Amino acid sequence: MALLPALLQLVSPALPVGSYSYSQGLEWAVGAGIIRDEASAGEWIGTVLEHGVAACDATVVAELMRAWADDREVDVARINEFFVASRESRELHAETLQMGRSMLDVLRDVDDLPPPTWRLLVRLRDGDGVAYPTAWTAAAASRRIAVPDAVTGYLWAWLENAVLAAIKCVPLGQRAGQRLLSRFGERIPALAAAAGVRQLDECRNLLPGLSLASMQHETQYTRLFRS
Repeated sequence: MALLPALLQLVSPALPVGSYSYSQGLEWAVGAGIIRDEASAGEWIGTVLEHGVAACDATVVAELMRAWADDREVDVARINEFFVASRESRELHAETLQMGRSMLDVLRDVDDLPPPTWRLLVRLRDGDGVAYPTAWTAAAASRRIAVPDAVTGYLWAWLENAVLAAIKCVPLGQRAGQRLLSRFGERIPALAAAAGVRQLDECRNLLPGLSLASMQHETQYTRLFRS
């Protein structure tokens, strides 16, 4: 498969890993009145994107891409452990492991992964769990996606899912969703570039509001999303 279609498949909302079923605390913030409209939804999404996903997750993606490319299995396992440990709430922890397992199901059907890669993924899954970025980057690396493109695509996929969650539960109109995608999409190249050169021990994802929202969502009575 050509490189661009290969990347687009991995960032598509049609990728059957269950990302559409998670809001990462956004649904609770709507119920609590913190997110009420396009402006407040943008403030929430922009903050999580810049100070959470781009500041930590995207660097993990870049590090994993390089580790897969260099066949550094020990580093892949170490980074996977780091990412799983960085999920502060029960829901966020369960989310990355569920999506990681689902990504393995996708890879079993559509990707011809090198046998050592597949064995490592299965070993991680059967141990403490395989994080979604770990499984996702295995596919991206096997398709020869460049690191900057992979990080950019990963950030875009997260942003699109967050905006779709806001459209559903704020609710926002489709045009408001497109405005948010355009607004924050412009930031992604710079965020991806910074994430690509950041060291893993420089990652920061201290977002107390997100952590509290995620924990509150665990006992939310009426909800559409799993997180």
